[in-house]
Amino acid sequence: MTENNVMEALKNVTYPGFTKDIVTFGFVKDVVIEGNNVSLTVDITSSADEVKQQIMQDVTVELKKIGFETINVNIKAPQAPKQMSNSISGKNIAPQVKNFVMVSSGKGGVGKSTTSVNLAVAMAMQGKKVGLLDADIYGPNIPRMMGVADQKPEIQGNKVLPLKAYGVEIMSMGSLMEPGQSLIWRGSMIMKAIEQFLRDILWSDLDVLVIDMPPGTGDAQLTLAQSVPVTAGVTVTTPQEVSLDDSRRSLDMFKKLHIPTAGIIENMSGFICPSCETESDIFGMGTATPVAMEYDTELIARIPIEPAVRIGGDTGMPVTYHKPDSETAKRYQEAAGKVLAFIDKVNAQGGVSNQAIQPTTPPGVSACSTQAAPKQESSGGSCGTGCGCH
Repeated sequence: MTENNVMEALKNVTYPGFTKDIVTFGFVKDVVIEGNNVSLTVDITSSADEVKQQIMQDVTVELKKIGFETINVNIKAPQAPKQMSNSISGKNIAPQVKNFVMVSSGKGGVGKSTTSVNLAVAMAMQGKKVGLLDADIYGPNIPRMMGVADQKPEIQGNKVLPLKAYGVEIMSMGSLMEPGQSLIWRGSMIMKAIEQFLRDILWSDLDVLVIDMPPGTGDAQLTLAQSVPVTAGVTVTTPQEVSLDDSRRSLDMFKKLHIPTAGIIENMSGFICPSCETESDIFGMGTATPVAMEYDTELIARIPIEPAVRIGGDTGMPVTYHKPDSETAKRYQEAAGKVLAFIDKVNAQGGVSNQAIQPTTPPGVSACSTQAAPKQESSGGSCGTGCGCH
């Protein structure tokens, strides 16, 4: 028997919840063969006991088929986090979801959707029941990034079933629209859409719902925070000062909306050459650390520019799933673990409440998002525009 025999046999062991095998994922390591005895390590990303037990059983079965008598399988897994508890209070229009993670940014183009996708996939690979809500109504990119752009959700009664990929439940406005169709909506319509995504989608009993927000600090963010208790906020930035300036606004929004801040993810932080794997500083690296300290949080990951990330986003093959041994995938896994640990900490301290959240407006400025619109005849709303905001 050779190591090649072992690897070929273990290609029949599919990682639980996915379609790829543990050899393709690169999880099988340290194979030692002595006659009819074999020992090996399976280095997985999930801390769930059922995942470890299933892999142990399947590996043993496959290796016995090719003649091994004594099989020693060492399952190496991250430490299991404490059981998440739904200790949140206040308004919650999606009570079947235990925890909500808002992924936000002060400006567009910083890789917020890419971050949301890979965080959600990484959490699923770590054994959590995860959903991914694309709340970026004007620019819904999640369907393409998750490989479901050509799929349409099913209707069950008066509810909509989320799509599924990579162990994650998915819903996006992009899945409900025709390709290339634009949405020219006022703020009140965006607010209504956010509420319907939470109330009218048949989400399972999820451990975490990752929510990819539109850039900025406007109607969508306020509506979400008033509709569900957000357990953790994650701000995505790039190293440049112009991006960090806007990130401060995102962090300030978390503070004003009483959303616990899990930390900052610095995207496009360095460049990893696909040929030599050397990491180079082209846009700056680590510049978000002082901002994190300023807002009493932490830099939870530096995600480099790596061609596999762009390819994965364009082809619907997230780097965390399809290139698990890449440096970027490892950093996303680490970031997901930190966010899950932060959620445990928030819940252990009593959870969060959104009962006191109110809109904030500068002195002398109306809170109505359509105050500047020309007046028109309407039977609803008190601002004269028919927006229904009051």
